[in-house]
Amino acid sequence: MPLYMDIHTVDGANAEDVAKAHLADMEVQSRYNVEYKKYWLNESCGKLFCLVEAPSAEAAHCVHMEAHGLAAEKLIEVDPDLVDSFMGPSPVNLGGAAILPDAANQDQRDTGVRTIMFTDIANSTDITSRFGDDAAMAQLSVHDRVVRDALNKNNGHEVKHTGDGIMAAFISAAAAVRSACQIQEALRDHNAESTDHPVIVRIGITAGEPVEQAHDLFGSTVQLAARLCARADPGQILVSSVIADLCIGKGLKFANAGECELKGFSAPVGTHVVELVC
Repeated sequence: MPLYMDIHTVDGANAEDVAKAHLADMEVQSRYNVEYKKYWLNESCGKLFCLVEAPSAEAAHCVHMEAHGLAAEKLIEVDPDLVDSFMGPSPVNLGGAAILPDAANQDQRDTGVRTIMFTDIANSTDITSRFGDDAAMAQLSVHDRVVRDALNKNNGHEVKHTGDGIMAAFISAAAAVRSACQIQEALRDHNAESTDHPVIVRIGITAGEPVEQAHDLFGSTVQLAARLCARADPGQILVSSVIADLCIGKGLKFANAGECELKGFSAPVGTHVVELVC
């Protein structure tokens, strides 16, 4: 059965209000063969994201309308595997709200904000053309091992392999930056010891809510992270200003890199370079 994400604007609503609405959904959902699985509430932004399994978007809409009359602004079909990769295995409290994986209590709700990181091996096409597929595959093997090790240490989720890099998602912006630092430091150590072709990686990071663009969950957030990765210098970690703001007080250091004009974005994007001190 299809899986959907619906998006509500809930300015002024609190956790208790949303929990009551979710319980009302659960009381009527069986009539429509629908299951509202869990939701992410971002009170500060007035946004609510509900994950629902339903035979159709109309069936999911009917549950909301009968239960409490609060229709979603958007209802988009999502890939179950991608949702798990993006959002991670967030547990659910008694009210149906997603909570942080290591939450000490049920009040530590997951807001749904995710940090997206892209890695990309610099000059991989040139390495392939000059030294052949074996050299390129050796580089890729080192990259994949180092990146996945850093993801495991920092609770990151691999979303997909991009051919020359990896796309990953994190609940914590600081965890994403620390993961990126560990990747660069591990590759620096590898390159110092190896007599073969060095593995040099660009990394781009940004954060956002699970918004929809062109029927793609996380559309603009993913695109911005990819653009930042492409703009980064080899060996550099380039992040959006929102990442630097989210990491205040986390012991991480950033250098202001100014505003960048990035393809697909109408306004310049503020950027920072991560200083490798972690």
